[in-house]
Amino acid sequence: MTAPTVRPSLAALFLSFAGIGLMSVGGGLTAWTRREVVQKRGWLDDRQFLSGYALSQLVPGATNVNLAVFIGTQMRGTLGAIACFCGLTALPLVIVLLVGLAYLRGPAGAGGAWLGTALAGMGASAIGLNLGTGVRLARGSIRGVVPVLIAATTALSIGLLGFTLAHVLLVMLPISLLAAWLTRP
Repeated sequence: MTAPTVRPSLAALFLSFAGIGLMSVGGGLTAWTRREVVQKRGWLDDRQFLSGYALSQLVPGATNVNLAVFIGTQMRGTLGAIACFCGLTALPLVIVLLVGLAYLRGPAGAGGAWLGTALAGMGASAIGLNLGTGVRLARGSIRGVVPVLIAATTALSIGLLGFTLAHVLLVMLPISLLAAWLTRP
């Protein structure tokens, strides 16, 4: 991966990821992260972002936390990773604690109704954000009939047929690698 051309301050990293964490309570972290890091700030390009996202999915832990650590490391090393991690997790932690407190202190039965409605709305918006990000990234990254078929088969296998990610990867990864090898320039 090429070195980033922009070297943001630790404060800029923290504040950017604090905004991502605040805006994405309920999901959609990848979409917000890409918007902030690639489109708005230009810290990474789409290729670098996708490489980091792929790596973040391979290592143990929450993918989006891993992605924040990856971006922070790319931008400013260990201190950048810490700044991004703290920025991403601090505000959502406070919000979850406050919502939990409100739920526990609220009138019996009333807490669950508003909280369930709020979480359903956040979940729907997270699905939309992730779908939009996936379509935008696919347009720029997936070219040719075979990659489109592989992506569609993977999405349908998991989304509609209900196969687990591990099973789909066991089948589709060798097929993807073989297709890439056969069509290399």
